[in-house]
Amino acid sequence: MSEHSPQRELKPDGERRLSAGQRTVAILPSTLTLCNLLCGFFAVFLASRPLETPLPWGWTPLTFAAVFLFVGMVFDGLDGSVARLTRQTSELGEQLDSMADMVTFGVAPAFIVVQLMGVQTPFLSLQGDAYLDRVSLAAAGIYVACVALRLARFNAELDEPDEVDHLIFNGLPSPGAAGTVGSLVLLHQHFLSQLDSHHWLIQLTSVAMVGIMLLMAGAMVGRLQYVHVANRYVRGRAKFGVFAMILMVVMLLLSAPQISMAVGFVTYTLSAPAMYLLKRGWRFRTRS
Repeated sequence: MSEHSPQRELKPDGERRLSAGQRTVAILPSTLTLCNLLCGFFAVFLASRPLETPLPWGWTPLTFAAVFLFVGMVFDGLDGSVARLTRQTSELGEQLDSMADMVTFGVAPAFIVVQLMGVQTPFLSLQGDAYLDRVSLAAAGIYVACVALRLARFNAELDEPDEVDHLIFNGLPSPGAAGTVGSLVLLHQHFLSQLDSHHWLIQLTSVAMVGIMLLMAGAMVGRLQYVHVANRYVRGRAKFGVFAMILMVVMLLLSAPQISMAVGFVTYTLSAPAMYLLKRGWRFRTRS
């Protein structure tokens, strides 16, 4: 029931105009959707904690915040699968799902990056009004706005039942954008635990997150086609080579989770532009 795993059941206009008392909610899928929403809330809450807050395993608040983004993705994928298996769909559940995605994949990643940058109070404060803070806050606002536009466009374009689910996304899906931001924050915090906070690599990667947010924002509202990985490669039966590759990815995640997740999400984000350039190059060669 989400952008990542769309399981919406469209109804005639007459059936959509139901009173609030007549509307029903699919209990189990909607519960999973609420868990996704709460993951976004906890990500924001943890990101707002002081960086020196003592937490289990020596993790920083930003590390835990990024982890909650991925936990939210799990719930986001489960609600659609459960809705399909139990044949429970509702219009209220669909609207709830978009709201949950807006928080977990929109507001939470932007807030995490703002905290990572240590943004003070730009535009309003007389002492903490640095230009970098202004740019960071503006980039975060653009990211949040583009997630909202991405989700609204996805809902508007879903005008007929999807017999084979979505195999292609027009534009980077919001979970993919949030996963890219979250995985890079995890990698940044991993290096931070090994290097000094004033090391040039830490400083450079922090500033780079602002540009990465803007790139994610543009990719979400763009029209480049992204593969729905779960529907195309994970569901049902798969070729032996695909199955072996999935096992290799799982082993890499277990051996080096921060690096593997960052490489995986960045590769997925770059896959659509790379395929577009390859197709353009191939067409140019065939014409010449």
